[in-house]
Amino acid sequence: MTEVADTVSWREMLATTVEQLGDAQEARWLCEHASGMDSAEFSAEQDQLVTVACAKSLHSMILDRLNGVPLQYVMKRWAFRHLDVMVDERVLIPRPETEQVVQVALDIARTRSGKTPLQVVDLGTGSGVIGLSMAFELGVEAAHVWLTDASVGALDVARANMIGIGRAAANVRIAHGSWWNALPQDLSGMIDIAICNPPYIAHASSEVAPDVHMYEPHSALYAQDDGLADLRTVIEGASTWLKRSGWLVLEIGYQQGVDVLAMMSESGLVAAEIKQDLSGRDRIAIGQLLG
Repeated sequence: MTEVADTVSWREMLATTVEQLGDAQEARWLCEHASGMDSAEFSAEQDQLVTVACAKSLHSMILDRLNGVPLQYVMKRWAFRHLDVMVDERVLIPRPETEQVVQVALDIARTRSGKTPLQVVDLGTGSGVIGLSMAFELGVEAAHVWLTDASVGALDVARANMIGIGRAAANVRIAHGSWWNALPQDLSGMIDIAICNPPYIAHASSEVAPDVHMYEPHSALYAQDDGLADLRTVIEGASTWLKRSGWLVLEIGYQQGVDVLAMMSESGLVAAEIKQDLSGRDRIAIGQLLG
């Protein structure tokens, strides 16, 4: 028989969790996660008794959250566009602005569809959310997607998330290495769309939230040269790796638009443009290799 936690129901446990966290939505998410039920199931089963195992799991998550661990790392999962992905301290937490980056890349991809699958690359993939979203939303026949990262740990997370998209992962490949260098040489000059969310925060920045600085991987957050070093590497490599008329799509810092446009121009990328995020800040840079 499954051991229950002092005949406490999930309804009572949810109320206690709200009181402890002071946030009803977070409390609900943690209780759902600990129970193993989705939102609809949890609503229907709130009078069900909490098992000891579930109570222990919830207690551990509450302690982590009260100690400042980001909610996404506490739950080890998060939603990104159409995906439910695993995340932990090896990778950045997926954010809404990155969902917009994917949408921009998808819009470009859908204007370029043809008889042969698109070659799409997600440079510095982290959890894999960008490249896996491209694969999932374009479909297995429409694109071959490469996920690259210099972090073995990040690629392990991306690999786990790749399994989660099912058949859409059939044409997804993973490569270990730094930026373009991770790719096989036969892809040189063959890439239709490269997407990248590189580290773009200056090491001296005072705008980074304390929990972000404490818990998220610094190698994925911070870059030399006032945050521009990795952006420069990716932009300079585009002329070698993109197909003629291929596109580069970047997530950038909100104060970096002018510098990024200049780098794109110097690297032969035309039709360069900066797009804003939902807050109206510069966030996405696109450029096309001269055909």
